[in-house]
Amino acid sequence: MRLRAAELAKTRNRSRTAVILVWLRGGASHLESYDPKPEAPSEFRGIFGPVSTRVPGMQLCELLPLHAKISDKFTLLRSMSHTGGGHPAGSLQMLTGDSDPQDKEKPIFPDWMTVANSLRADRTRSLPNYVGVNPVVRYDNFTIAGSAYVNPAYGPFAVTGDPNDPQFEVPNIGLQDAGAVVRLQERVGLKRQLDRLSRAVDDFGSMGSIDDFEAQALSLLTSPSAREAFDLGREPAAVRDRYGRHQWGQQCLMARRLVEAGVEIITTTFDGPLCGRVGNWDDHAVNHHVFDALRFRMPYFDQAVSALVEDLYARGLDQWVLVVVTGEFGRTPRIERVASSGGGVASGSAGTVQPGRDHWPRAFSQLWAGGGIQTGGVIGATDKRGEDVIERPCSPGDFLATIYRHLGIAADQISIPDFSGRPNLILPRGAPIPELTVHT
Repeated sequence: MRLRAAELAKTRNRSRTAVILVWLRGGASHLESYDPKPEAPSEFRGIFGPVSTRVPGMQLCELLPLHAKISDKFTLLRSMSHTGGGHPAGSLQMLTGDSDPQDKEKPIFPDWMTVANSLRADRTRSLPNYVGVNPVVRYDNFTIAGSAYVNPAYGPFAVTGDPNDPQFEVPNIGLQDAGAVVRLQERVGLKRQLDRLSRAVDDFGSMGSIDDFEAQALSLLTSPSAREAFDLGREPAAVRDRYGRHQWGQQCLMARRLVEAGVEIITTTFDGPLCGRVGNWDDHAVNHHVFDALRFRMPYFDQAVSALVEDLYARGLDQWVLVVVTGEFGRTPRIERVASSGGGVASGSAGTVQPGRDHWPRAFSQLWAGGGIQTGGVIGATDKRGEDVIERPCSPGDFLATIYRHLGIAADQISIPDFSGRPNLILPRGAPIPELTVHT
């Protein structure tokens, strides 16, 4: 136990780091984003052409002109691959390292965000160390991220709603009435005395979890700095405009404000109305006309992500804030044509035969920026049709190991006990991606 405590102490170094994960729920098409295939046959390549970037030899889909202007500030990984063909399985592979290709109703291993928070959290701070701005939690009825056998108090502080809505606010933070703060502290003191009576029968550590939740809640309720960190109204109008006066843009702006305030782990999901009729990136033909959907949503995506990356560099945050843009998988390179299940934004009326792309975990792309890494390049490659990785294959374990390394966590050396007390390595497989090491 002393050895374990010593190992954890190494992990808890307070060198400043942060990770912002932009999660594309449903799986974005790599061919219509970061890995266009203009020379592929027509039944694969789609209707959009490529656009050149500031980086010689790097091309993006023409739907990403703002990305193209700042391509020297990110690196593309075009060779991610795994075996999880369903949304739950793909998400669990990417977020928890679970290698099982079968879907599960909930995770059996903790997600990387909760694990990192459990090892890096500092309860003396006024802000949670892990915030989900439209958090990564579910896919339909499946839970795709969670604490599993880690103390649930290390899960995300969830911010829901549309930050672009003029009426938006994060509730229960930064009480402004000094009298209310005093009364709250008196009530908490009384409750703690009563809670001591039940500790003797607490065999499963649940009271400790509740104490951790209460510590976070009290800190948020009494901290003016917490209210300020979440207040987008403190940003100049021009900055809010650059990110985009829409939900995804303002989610990214809030993420930037939170890392500046000291939050280390932030997830933000791009889904909802900006995606089209079904509210996600799952562009089967039954859901969306894939090309209409991409034409509709990509301007919002392009603006939000490029503004976030550009802003981090402009503010000098790029050396310690790592940004990763990914979903659970890509889309089938071969275009399918079947009947729509219903009309709406980016979808023809029910029965209309329209193009779509299905699930594709065999090859997909990610964007990496900041974190002190070497940018302005491409890692890996897929074949001429975008179907399979032919150069520098990477796995979810490699993805997770790279994030852990950035946070200063020795994932191959630290174990966490499961519900039975059996130690489980944080990451049993995978290695940091060398091309994404810190640039010196």
